[in-house]
Amino acid sequence: MGAARAPQQALPLQVAAVCYRRRGASIEFLLVNTNGGNKWTFPKGDTELSLSHGKAAEREAREEAGVSGIIQSRHFCLYLHSKGVFWKPPGVREYVIKAFLLEVQRENGPCESARNPTWFAPEDARKILAKGREVKYAHELQTVIDRALERIGTAKTAVAP
Repeated sequence: MGAARAPQQALPLQVAAVCYRRRGASIEFLLVNTNGGNKWTFPKGDTELSLSHGKAAEREAREEAGVSGIIQSRHFCLYLHSKGVFWKPPGVREYVIKAFLLEVQRENGPCESARNPTWFAPEDARKILAKGREVKYAHELQTVIDRALERIGTAKTAVAP
């Protein structure tokens, strides 16, 4: 019988807003630059005791991407994300991210100027999310796009490996 995982060993939780818009029969995803500016990601951040996880994700979309709209009250997937690099303290930390779909209705400009929110077609979003990341985390982010498309109700576009 295995020992139960001690709470202090659990991975920290963050929330992400997977922002999308419909363009005719197509879907586009809104990505933002990471704090370092060299990678792309979904708007995400820490949870807050005073907010539901969905509302916290909605706050991140507003702060990092300058968008608002209709957010689903329940997350549609979980994924692993890493921050940091092994050669700089505190090293690489893994997070569990609860992802919420947000259909964008308004764009106001982000509070955080270096985020550069940009719209991408699903195939392009899958490629740019993988760029500069370890395979494990690249695959996690690509799966978020696939699951989002399934949830939104769009057939997954075939992508060459």
